[in-house]
Amino acid sequence: MIDPDTQAGWATEAEAEAEDDAEEMPLSLRLSIADTLTLGNATCGFMAVYFTTTGILIPHLTGSDETGMARHSAATAVILMLCAAVFDLFDGLVARKLRSSPMGAELDNLSDLISFGLAPAYFVLVYGMVADDAHQRVSALAAVVVLLAVVLRLARFSCVTLKDGMFQGMPSPFGALTVISIVLLELPFVPTLLAIVGVAWLMVSRVEYPKPRGILAVAMLSWIVAAMGLLAAWAFDAPGGQLLLQTGCALQVVTGAVIPLFATARRVNTFRDNRREARAAQLP
Repeated sequence: MIDPDTQAGWATEAEAEAEDDAEEMPLSLRLSIADTLTLGNATCGFMAVYFTTTGILIPHLTGSDETGMARHSAATAVILMLCAAVFDLFDGLVARKLRSSPMGAELDNLSDLISFGLAPAYFVLVYGMVADDAHQRVSALAAVVVLLAVVLRLARFSCVTLKDGMFQGMPSPFGALTVISIVLLELPFVPTLLAIVGVAWLMVSRVEYPKPRGILAVAMLSWIVAAMGLLAAWAFDAPGGQLLLQTGCALQVVTGAVIPLFATARRVNTFRDNRREARAAQLP
């Protein structure tokens, strides 16, 4: 339509509203590619809880003897947590290469809380309900410890500034996968419980862990893909699948225990070197 006075085109009502909405939409509500990957992380964590409930907990409560279904659901839940770790790895890489919205950091923390806090804690809780030698209330307490450790770790990560390339405390994705590996090893209840609490302590500790960048990021991604293959072999009862899965879980746990030892040794060596330099500086 043409304005008879100004001869200018009139915008339709719909076009005017669309322009107003675009102008009024704050930048904090515009999702970036990195934010979309972060939401994929949260979705995987929620679906892991879903499969743990429908495939493991409900059949146990209803007295179902379909062990194959429970195995498939457990494998699916863990694979979804691994997928969440992949999303978490790539959203950081994409955010550094492209851009992230102002709410990217908050989305990342909330998604990590679901995928690496709630999902593994719930997995531990269900383990305490279905395992023959487990104690439900003690397992519930261990699950709460895992959840609170992740909450505290993520809160500290938002408040503390660290040197580039390092995390303080075991990263929550690594901690979640280590907790799940401990459960899948099917050790006696007391060692399982102590190991889970130990991982929770590492997540809130001051032990330094390297950030997955460069070669380390490629190694982490390769390990996640290999772990998915081990879980699939175990779920479909492939020959040697159980042994392969337990070997992979053992490697995950050993890696989680060895990294703090290397970090402690490096800190001790740094302390000794600083003392030697101080003494050398005091000499005439």
